[in-house]
Amino acid sequence: MSLHEECGVFGVYADHPTDVAHLCYYGLYALQHRGQESCGIVVNDDGLFVSHKDLGTVAEVFTADVLSSFPQGTIAVGHTRYGTTGGTNRKNCQPIEVNHRKGRMAIAHNGNLSNAEELRSELELSGAIFHTSSDTETIAYIVTRERLTAPSIEDALIRAMGTLDGAYSLVLTSPSKLICARDPYGFRPLCYGKTPDGVYIVASESCALKAVGAEFIRDVMPGEVLIFSRDGIVSRREHCKTKPKKICIFEYIYFSRPDSTLDGQSVHTARINAGRVLARTHPVDADLVIGVPDSGLDAALGYSRESGIPYDIGLIKNKYIGRTFIAPAGRADQVNIKLSAVDDVVRGKRIVLIDDSIVRGTTCGRIVSLLRHAGAKEIHMRVSAPPFLYPCFYGTDVDSRENLIAVRNTPEEIAKMIGADSLGFFPLDRLEELAGDRHYCSACFDGRYPTKVPENTKKNRFETALSERKEE
Repeated sequence: MSLHEECGVFGVYADHPTDVAHLCYYGLYALQHRGQESCGIVVNDDGLFVSHKDLGTVAEVFTADVLSSFPQGTIAVGHTRYGTTGGTNRKNCQPIEVNHRKGRMAIAHNGNLSNAEELRSELELSGAIFHTSSDTETIAYIVTRERLTAPSIEDALIRAMGTLDGAYSLVLTSPSKLICARDPYGFRPLCYGKTPDGVYIVASESCALKAVGAEFIRDVMPGEVLIFSRDGIVSRREHCKTKPKKICIFEYIYFSRPDSTLDGQSVHTARINAGRVLARTHPVDADLVIGVPDSGLDAALGYSRESGIPYDIGLIKNKYIGRTFIAPAGRADQVNIKLSAVDDVVRGKRIVLIDDSIVRGTTCGRIVSLLRHAGAKEIHMRVSAPPFLYPCFYGTDVDSRENLIAVRNTPEEIAKMIGADSLGFFPLDRLEELAGDRHYCSACFDGRYPTKVPENTKKNRFETALSERKEE
């Protein structure tokens, strides 16, 4: 599996000063699977913003000393990042803080704008100077511009949403409010809840609510803006139902944690369903079903239950490899260090191997080789996603068709290339059985994009442009 995770956003609102930094820390820890490149927290102490952000995982960046340096506050916003747009450097760490004529703002964002380059060019021509290469700064600029004439920060955001196209779930704090918003398509998840002592929590996934003891209230609706302030909670729905709902299907297949619920659908159940469908559409005579940790395990269990083939743990993941791990030169060595086969389980067995996707084919080929070396007799690979055939412009790390193995090869050819005895993908026409309805985006599989496709499809297009300008 070569895909990278999404970003995670987290927000806290309390009606009295409290240790919002620690709440944010625990929430980001629960969202760590959505990004390990960088993270950040901004605490709002009665209009005074105190922040810390850096490259690294939550545990690496927020040491005990750093956390103790935060004051108590009433609002906090946090972010854990994998950069789908913009490179890995400290300038792209979030939340982004803005000082403007009407006050201050800190904003954190999950997703990709499909019209980001167009908006950025327009802003630059009007005199805007960008310090990062992320979409989030573009959003911040547009909200700030609208705030100059809007009666409130939430009105400015609602006006800005009329300009933004693509995927964005975001949290922001003004001096006195916590605001969250989800794009009208609902590409990326967002929900909120409340702790027993009355603190409101906003998070990318419901698993982060549980991590801080908050009870899930509901998902933020596509197009909805929620404002948390001393006046209570206000829901603004000007952009609701203006676009068809299109939550990313890969949130269920891979991105989200299995203990999360997205728009009423359990991620664990969705993956179990995927395994069941695979067993019905791609049956095989085998001795054992195993999954590639972690996102292949639930689907493997579903395959086992439907087929009657026993399930077992055949691969062990080294859970202590973090961002600071010094990767060896060879990709094969990386796989061997990150994963290990349980020899006694797989030796001499005909195995059904379940993974969540095949992108370039390199990693799954190494895993098949690992199992062969451990003595597996046959390896029949089953994938709980359809073949990747198109780039994604909404946050998934698939930026072009050039390196997608399924574009130029049949399943039989891919099986031979990776060393498997057979290969079966999740059927595209059965996706609704996974997510429970038809309201999802599957453009990376079928090319049916909900928004206009950008002309420049390269992932780090802003950084590429900056490099070209320097060379000139």
